[in-house]
Amino acid sequence: MERETTVLIVGAGPAGLATSACLTLKNIPNIVLEREDCCASLWKKRAYDRLKLHLAKQFCELPNMPFPSNAPTYIPRKDFIRYLDDYVSYFNVSPFYNHTVESASFDHSRRSWVVMAKNEVLGTMEKYIPKFLVVATGENSEGYIPQNIPGLDLFNGEVMHSSKYENGKKFEKRKVLVVGSGNSGMEIAFDLSNRGARTSVVVRSPVHVLSEELVKLGMVLLKHLNVGLVDTIVLLLSKLKFGNLSQYGIQTPNKGPFYLKRATGRSPVIDVGTIAKIRAREIDVLPSIKNVHGDNGSNVIFTNGVTESYDAIVFATGYKSTVRKWLKDDGGLFGENGMPNKRNPNHWKGENGLYCAGFARAGLFGISNDAKAISQDISALFKSS
Repeated sequence: MERETTVLIVGAGPAGLATSACLTLKNIPNIVLEREDCCASLWKKRAYDRLKLHLAKQFCELPNMPFPSNAPTYIPRKDFIRYLDDYVSYFNVSPFYNHTVESASFDHSRRSWVVMAKNEVLGTMEKYIPKFLVVATGENSEGYIPQNIPGLDLFNGEVMHSSKYENGKKFEKRKVLVVGSGNSGMEIAFDLSNRGARTSVVVRSPVHVLSEELVKLGMVLLKHLNVGLVDTIVLLLSKLKFGNLSQYGIQTPNKGPFYLKRATGRSPVIDVGTIAKIRAREIDVLPSIKNVHGDNGSNVIFTNGVTESYDAIVFATGYKSTVRKWLKDDGGLFGENGMPNKRNPNHWKGENGLYCAGFARAGLFGISNDAKAISQDISALFKSS
């Protein structure tokens, strides 16, 4: 089967849905391919139960659909899924589900892209010929577990990525190590502790810890003040709230939280109660893992010489892009790590009608900006051709 279209979008997460909606509003034909059997699979299938958006709702809206006025400031996972389903329905986005893109290359003779996708239901290959190609598989395509930990493959307890973690119910009275001190790691550690697990968390790198209120304050202040001054104000208030966390094993970065967010895409930890448990010694903080060892295969040795035995390890070590596995002829848009070579806001456009949405390291706010920029650019080119 061969099918021509103006725009082909790979991925039906928020980035793909938003881009499709923006193109549809401009009367530009588009097709969305999704490897899973639903849209927003990261949120529906690979997110823990207590997850909620880490920024206030006004910074997480997709284009042309605000959240209801009575929605909470920080949207819970289930409410965000409902919002995405309503978005799909309202803008009549109809992804082709169970379609795995296996290759995409540019045909210079036809001045079009050639995309081969496998229909997982029928077991057949399908060819798509779009004028424009939008990569919307995002930064979080595949869970990442470090492979350089000696002995990890011999660990006889349970090892999982955070994308497989739902809640801490089954870990009650068990000893669990969470590796990773970002928002997911800290919140999972909090959830495990609340469920009666004896919990430790590995904090490998310096990290900023803020409250929801401080993040919201910072976002408002950034509209009026430079980032350096905003960081100074927010960090002072954070220290007053949480105290000096270095005595608990949590170091603070040299640069401020909002500067780091803009420069690297790394978000501060938004505390949900984890810090109080750390201060009360209900959650232990440990440095990097040196190796996994022991006669019973459950001992974990840390770089400070401490050895502990665990029943399970949860890796909240992030995700990686998989775009390099299938995209050819990208013209240097993506680096070897599957992320754009150019930084936000110049990251979203490549050569020969190639675009990427959801790679700005700026969350849903960045996704919204990408979708609008891409649709406007394609619309201008489409109308002039």
